Amino acid sequence: MATAATCESASVRRSWDMQSAAIVAFVCVASKFPHRVILLKMSREEFLHLEHVNVARGDNVVLHDVALRVAVGQHIAILGPNGCGKSTLIKTITCECYPLVEPQTVKLIYGRERWDVNALRKHLGVVNADLPGRQTRKCTGLEAVVSGFFSSSAIWPNLHATDDMRAAAQEALRRLEATHLESKIVGEMSAGEQRRVMIGRALVHQPQMLLLDEPSNALDLFAQHELRDTLRRLAREGIGLIMVTHHLPDIIPEIARVVMMRDGRIVADGAKAELLTVVRLGSLFGVQLELHQRDGYYHVA
Repeated sequence: MATAATCESASVRRSWDMQSAAIVAFVCVASKFPHRVILLKMSREEFLHLEHVNVARGDNVVLHDVALRVAVGQHIAILGPNGCGKSTLIKTITCECYPLVEPQTVKLIYGRERWDVNALRKHLGVVNADLPGRQTRKCTGLEAVVSGFFSSSAIWPNLHATDDMRAAAQEALRRLEATHLESKIVGEMSAGEQRRVMIGRALVHQPQMLLLDEPSNALDLFAQHELRDTLRRLAREGIGLIMVTHHLPDIIPEIARVVMMRDGRIVADGAKAELLTVVRLGSLFGVQLELHQRDGYYHVA
């Protein structure tokens, strides 16, 4: 009987020198798709390596035999309908959920099995789908970004923010072209401005990878456009993006790889141009649709 594992699962022993090795990974998407083999040429450090990962929530197994490898700096979109397991996969990557202990299970982040969640945040920035909570809404934009150093909702009296932290927060806002939000109260910002501040919070440690969960949620059309421009700039700067979404226009042109999920399984993993088709998307979402492409973006009707 499998039991929940921690990030230090003893099922795998891999050395830290993976980060300096050239990795060529042949990944079979699933045994039911033996014809679909993808070559990932990972000449850089490997960010994520999952093999035979099963995750339970309560009494139900909600992720089934997941295999996924991502190199540092790579841009990928994880696409699927609501309830397909995307959120659980996010929590597995961020060490908030843990795989069942099974002999063949592999879960490595930067080649390591064990991570303190706060330490991981220095390497992986996470932008949740939700807009800022009640306490964060009372902060200024700069305070909200600085709070990322403490993984807190605000800068509480027992927390000491240094000048270096404030300088790093200012730099994060500068990269996002959002320095005008430093002194503005978060609760008085538009949804698009709040999202930009939350991205700044995730960037404050200057991580190599950024994970975004449904980033365009609650944003109007103008804010969505600004968000995508922001993400394109970050991608061109070399930050790897993991975009988790069910909304095709979130997949910016710089994202070349798409992972499709349904019913807790990865059902396809490959080049964007090969997977974003009428047939594939219709099967994934269970609807008939029309697909249009313009300026590197995909839209459905």
